[in-house]
Amino acid sequence: MSSAPRSAIVIGAGMVGLATALELCRRGVAVTVLDREGVAAGSSLGNAGWISPGLAMPLADPAIWPNAIRSLLDPDAPLHIPPRIDPRLWGFLARFASHATHRRWDHTMAALTTLDTLALDAFDRLATAGVAEPTHATPYTVAFERGRDARGFVDELARVARAGQDVTLERVHTAPAQLSGAVSAVYTLSGQRFLAPGPFVADLARALRDHGGTILTGERVDRIDPQRGRGRREVRVRTRSGTIHTADAVVIATGAWLPDLARRFGVRTRVQAGRGYSFSVPTAEPVHGPIYFPTQRVACTPFRGGLRVAGTMEFRGPDEPLQQRRIQAIVNSVRPLFRGVDLDDRSNEWVGSRPVTPDGLALIGRTRAPGVYVAGGHGMWGMVLGPITAELLTEQIMTGISPEVLTPFDPLR
Repeated sequence: MSSAPRSAIVIGAGMVGLATALELCRRGVAVTVLDREGVAAGSSLGNAGWISPGLAMPLADPAIWPNAIRSLLDPDAPLHIPPRIDPRLWGFLARFASHATHRRWDHTMAALTTLDTLALDAFDRLATAGVAEPTHATPYTVAFERGRDARGFVDELARVARAGQDVTLERVHTAPAQLSGAVSAVYTLSGQRFLAPGPFVADLARALRDHGGTILTGERVDRIDPQRGRGRREVRVRTRSGTIHTADAVVIATGAWLPDLARRFGVRTRVQAGRGYSFSVPTAEPVHGPIYFPTQRVACTPFRGGLRVAGTMEFRGPDEPLQQRRIQAIVNSVRPLFRGVDLDDRSNEWVGSRPVTPDGLALIGRTRAPGVYVAGGHGMWGMVLGPITAELLTEQIMTGISPEVLTPFDPLR
């Protein structure tokens, strides 16, 4: 675009979309957000709420090979691949597996580090912009059933540190009251935060409205048509109801559904729903900070006086129903590791579709069509990287110049 837009439409009312809309509003753009359901209706609602740049690393790790084999044989495995004939899924998995090498992991980690090191400051700027819902800076407890199980995680964080992050992991000899005697090795990970994702994104929506932004829900977008009009480029957005919205710029931030709208604009990178599950349970004693079980890939967060338990990477379609077997798999994997946690008194059982790319890099920036941008494909890291994504993408939208740190995340790669 030859000049900064005066109006914009953001499609998607999750963390990434709303943060982008707020940043555009702060730069003087009239913004309308469209969402097919509502605020935080996708993967922004029931996730663990971890703001953990030190853990935002590539999913395609060399260790995925034994895990992938296990996932086909063990119904309780943290990685679940349904045994079905699905050419699109298996095509994605083939590309995903091709990135599971040490060399490619290091390359992807270097790119992620450029965003990871900026992520927490972006949350502080959201607070300055009026987002009142807090983030909590509390050490994470990292627990292992056996001491030798920690080696892989410790080595992984050492590689994160070599990429340029300040990661502080310390072995400790005391454990939270919620851990049972089956846990034999405990560490603390500092420098991270957590939040309550539903309330935080709802407050982000409130701040957007306070800045003059509009949020329309129940608006399923069918088509985006860039064209010239009134001497300026404009983009028309048509919803399933037949309503047409126009703006100078459009941002597609629809998570696992991003290819539905973005593919025709040259965004060819596959985006697969990597579904995560969570539920809430009561605890006998208060939980003071997040607890992570790396072997089981289960993340636990203080939530409403109890504990939110989240886990699983399940490759299914984004609109498929919740699979109760995956909830039970999480319960089975951590039951021996807890005490004073009633895993059978579950509430808020939830599944969310995280947008996973084969190379582990998000899609952030302009598409082939003038005025059309995308922001998505963050995998498990949409919460932590959403605000910094918003700032960098807004800079590109307003100036026409892409910040250098976004080069690896080019959606036309």
